[in-house]
Amino acid sequence: MSVNGVYGLMVLTAVFWSGAFITGKLAVREFPAFALTFFRFLFALPFIFAILYQRQPESWLPRKQDWKPLILLGAGGTFLYHALFFSCLQYTTAINSSLIGSTNPMVTAVLAVFLLQEKMSLLRILGTALSLFGVILTVTHGEWAVLAQLQFNFGDLLMFAAVCSWAGYSLYSRRVMQQYRLSPLMLTAYTFLICTLISIPFVLWENPASYLQQATVGGWLSILYMALFASVLGYLFHFIAIQKIGAPKAAIFINLVPVFTIVQSVFILGEPFDWLKLVSALIIISGVYLTTRPEPEPVQRSHQTKPDQTLGDS
Repeated sequence: MSVNGVYGLMVLTAVFWSGAFITGKLAVREFPAFALTFFRFLFALPFIFAILYQRQPESWLPRKQDWKPLILLGAGGTFLYHALFFSCLQYTTAINSSLIGSTNPMVTAVLAVFLLQEKMSLLRILGTALSLFGVILTVTHGEWAVLAQLQFNFGDLLMFAAVCSWAGYSLYSRRVMQQYRLSPLMLTAYTFLICTLISIPFVLWENPASYLQQATVGGWLSILYMALFASVLGYLFHFIAIQKIGAPKAAIFINLVPVFTIVQSVFILGEPFDWLKLVSALIIISGVYLTTRPEPEPVQRSHQTKPDQTLGDS
C-alpha cells in the first residue's frame, strides 16, 4: 500500500472515531463506563476474528512467545486507556480532558524521540504545534480566558496518564509487529480479546441488572457502531498506519477527530456552526499536512574535486 493510501485510511479512521464520539454521547446515557468498554469490544470480537481467520487461516493463532506482548498491549493499552479516560470524566471538565487529550500526537512524537531515537524535523514540529493550536481554538471557541482559568485536578492527571498510555501503546505496538512478525490484524484481534476479558470483573462491579433492562435499541446500535467502525476498522487502520509510517505520523491524524466531530455534530445532533469552527478545522488540516508531507531527500554532494582545488591543496 502506498503512503498516500495509508494517509487515506487514517483520515477515514478519524471519521470513524469522531462518529464514536457522537454515538458514545448517546450510549453513555444508558450504560456506565466499564460496560461501554466491555460491550464495545465484545461486539467487535466476532467481526475482527472472522476477518483474521479469513485472511490468515494458517496463522490466526498466536505462538507461545506472542502472548506476552499481546497481553501487555491489551491490558496496558486498550483497557488501561479506556479505564483512565472514563474515570477522568468523573473528576474533570470536558474542556480540560479535550485539551489534555489533544496533546497525544506531541507526547507520541516526544516519546519516539527519547525511546526510539526517531528524528523530528522542524517542519514536523511546526505541523504538530499548528494542529494542536487548531484543536485548542476549537475547544475554547477562541475565548482565551478559558485557558487562564484552567485548574488541574486529579481527573486531569488521569487524562494525561491516558494520553501517555495511548502514546506508549502506539509506539510499542510497532515494535511488537516488527520483532514478533505479527500482522496488524492479529494485533487488533487479540488486544480486543484481552481487553474484553479484563473488563469482566469491572462490569460485574457496576451491577448490570441496574441498567440492562432500561437499555434501548438506540443504545445498543450506538455500541454496535463503536464496535464495528470505531474499533474493528478504526483500530485496524491505525495499526496498519503505525506499521507503514510510524506512530508519530499516525498519531497526528487524531487531531482530525474534532474537525469531523464538528461536521457530524452539525448535521446529526443539530448543533450550531460558526466560522471560527471552520477556521479551526483549516488550521488543524494544515498542521496534519505539514506533519505528514514527504521529507525532502538530502542533496548528495559530489566527491569530484576541481583541478584548481587539487593544485591549491598540494
